[in-house]
Amino acid sequence: MAKEIVKAIYCDCDTIHEDILNEVRGKMPDDDVLYELADLYKIFADSTRVRILWALDQSEMCVCDMAVLLGMTKSAISHQLRTLKQTDLVKFRKEGKNVFYSLKDDHVKKILEMGMEHINE
Repeated sequence: MAKEIVKAIYCDCDTIHEDILNEVRGKMPDDDVLYELADLYKIFADSTRVRILWALDQSEMCVCDMAVLLGMTKSAISHQLRTLKQTDLVKFRKEGKNVFYSLKDDHVKKILEMGMEHINE
């Protein structure tokens, strides 16, 4: 069975399918856009950031509440929130001295939900 899997991965032919190449080439985004996409997914490579995003998917929260929920320091949460704000994944609003964070938009929510759906298949 392992040989079958390896065989399926490698192509033994030398045929170039120009029609497919031209179609895909016409739809390929610029490299700069693909680098931005890769950078976006790098953000999700950190479990602390994913935990913060997951919490914010459930409810708007302040740094103090997130620190207690996740068992982390306020400083550590703030550091990760700074990264999440810079990548436009979270937003904040001020209410007096309190700052409440939430997901930037439904796109972020969908990314989390689709990822969870994928791993639960």
